[in-house]
Amino acid sequence: MKRFAALFILIALCLPLCARAQNSAPTASSAQASQGRKKRVAVFDFDYATVRTSTAALFGTDIDVGKGISDLLVKNLVQDGTYSVIERKALDKILAEQNFSNSDRANPASAAKIGKILGLDAIIVGSITQFGNETKNTKVGGAGGGFGGFGIGGIGKKDSKAIVQLDARLVDIDTAEILGVAEGKGESKRSSTSLLGGGGNWHGFGGGNADFGSSDFQQTIIGEAVKAAVDQMTAGVIASAGKLQARVIKVEGLIAAVDGGQIVLNVGAKTGIKVGDHMSIERVTSTIKDPATGAVLRKLTTKLGELEVTDVDDISAVCKVVSGTGFKIGDEAKTVVQ
Repeated sequence: MKRFAALFILIALCLPLCARAQNSAPTASSAQASQGRKKRVAVFDFDYATVRTSTAALFGTDIDVGKGISDLLVKNLVQDGTYSVIERKALDKILAEQNFSNSDRANPASAAKIGKILGLDAIIVGSITQFGNETKNTKVGGAGGGFGGFGIGGIGKKDSKAIVQLDARLVDIDTAEILGVAEGKGESKRSSTSLLGGGGNWHGFGGGNADFGSSDFQQTIIGEAVKAAVDQMTAGVIASAGKLQARVIKVEGLIAAVDGGQIVLNVGAKTGIKVGDHMSIERVTSTIKDPATGAVLRKLTTKLGELEVTDVDDISAVCKVVSGTGFKIGDEAKTVVQ
């Protein structure tokens, strides 16, 4: 009898602890809510001015290796999923509109301005500080744009390993402050008399660009070093995610025109609005004023529906209707915070 009594007491003591443990265990949805939305970033083409002469000698022409590094970093970040990375087309469009030059690639202040227009949380700028071989005094030679195997990119008769060194900076778009720094250094596992050797199926480049993400390029001596450097740098960029705060951008404006299925707002990119944003449309039904001073205390509104931004310039935005009807000029538009 005493054994049963003792067992009953033990069960009674354990039940509250189990219940408490179940209540405190975070659910998948609560964990996701605590993390919030993914932080939005864009990767600018890396500055390669320091290595431009050596890369032109290696490839036989001026190749934008900065774009190649940027594309490879974007690919890695998208695959990882920590950040939401802006499409290159959207970035290129804004860069063209803002007359963004190659000399601004590594300039945090210039890049931060673009980041605001795109509604980003941060931008990533970087530089290529080394892109070549380990033997500094070896003469680099090369010519032409079509190559495969060991046919071009000779660096003398001495075997040499390829070395690539990069640095990236995560920049706050409000202050242009550098939030984090990531470095990457890659060295080829093999050595050769040609840094372009080893990738037998890689046959060159077109339009002044090389696809650094292709498996054929990454089988070359220099390709091995590029991949190792970018992979290491990617890890550093991902590790810096905790230093970045997701920005909450709230835009308020008015309907300026209603033209069939399109509605134009009087706010644009300068306020932070971007393509894909949803805007709640409200109509003021009553204005409450202070009886003593006449100051407006509050506006009472009725929600009419929701719009989605489809096109943006500096001072206006074009929207399509998501829900609701009867929109008029002067109705208020407010960002739907997601």
